[in-house]
Formats: sequence, structure tokens, C-alpha cells
Amino acid sequence: MKQEQFELEVLDRLKSGRFLDPLVFGGGTMLRLCHELNRYSVDLDFWIVRRTDEAAWFKDLKKYLSGFYTLTDGMNKRYTLLFELRSPEYPRKLKLEIRKDARSVRTEQMIAYSAHSNLQVLLTVVTLEDMMRSKIEAFLDRREIRDLFDMEFMLKKGIALAASKEDLEKLRQGIKSMTKKDYSVKLGQLLEA
Repeated sequence: MKQEQFELEVLDRLKSGRFLDPLVFGGGTMLRLCHELNRYSVDLDFWIVRRTDEAAWFKDLKKYLSGFYTLTDGMNKRYTLLFELRSPEYPRKLKLEIRKDARSVRTEQMIAYSAHSNLQVLLTVVTLEDMMRSKIEAFLDRREIRDLFDMEFMLKKGIALAASKEDLEKLRQGIKSMTKKDYSVKLGQLLEA
């Protein structure tokens, strides 16, 4: 899959340029590239975990990425740093979303890889336990079926659904509110891509 090659190429370049030092990799793409999640994900999600001069770091990263890719978006927003990359070698754009909230998460070292690429990149990633907590928060906030899919994936890997009784009830209600369209269209698109 060309998109996985693009993702790994970008991760490798970010690591080579030392731009990953203050970041931890998370989200659906991390689950796919590091833990073999079987669904498509459209972006690279990071959290800043070490304080840095965000404005200078953003400017340096923007300049660095421009040396390899066409930047179709590059914004320093209130809560996130956002980049959208395009390369003539790959059919789709790739979005990088870096959350500024300096989360306190547990991390581990994992290798990101794909059967479709010869690149392997050693990364600092969110532990599955903390990724589960993040996915619970995400689902309770946005009610997207992809978050439920990711939670089920982690449950099958033995990760506990660590949440308060109140949040578990909200999860149950959220699951009950999923429609046929959520399963057949939204989830179907994530699995077919």
C-alpha cells in the first residue's frame, strides 16, 4: 500500500531530522504500523511530551518538510500544529497532527513497519494502556465508530477497558446509538481503504 510507504518515509525523515525528540506517536496509524491494526487511518498523530519552543520548532519543521514535500497546509493553531504533505510519488496527501497539550502518557519503544515498505523506524509511542484511555476519551467526545473499532482491537490484545462506571455507561449508550450507516459506510470505508 503506497500510503504506508509514504507514512514510513515521513516518520523516517522526521526521526533523521530529530524532530521526533519532543514527541510521542499515537492514534490509529500508530496502532496499524506498530501493532498491526487492520484498518486504514489518514494521519500521523503525535503529542508533545517534552516542553519545547513550539513556534521555533514549528518554523524549523515546516522548512525541513518543505525540502522533501509540497506543503498544502501548515498551521500553528491554538491546540495543534498541523501539516498536510503531498508528494508526486504517492496518490494521497498525508496529514500530521501534533497536539500541544503536553500529555503525561506512558511510552515505550516500538518499531513502525509495513509489509509494503523496506523501511522500519524505531519510535517512542503511547503504551496500549494509555492509548485505550485516549480512545475512550475520543469516543465519548466525538462518537466515531473508528474509536470503538480501535478499542475492540486493544481489548483483543488483552488491554483492559479502564474507565469509571460513569464512563462505561456512557460508552454503552454511545455504542447503542451507533447506526447501520456507522457500521456499513463509515467502518466499511476504514476497512476497505
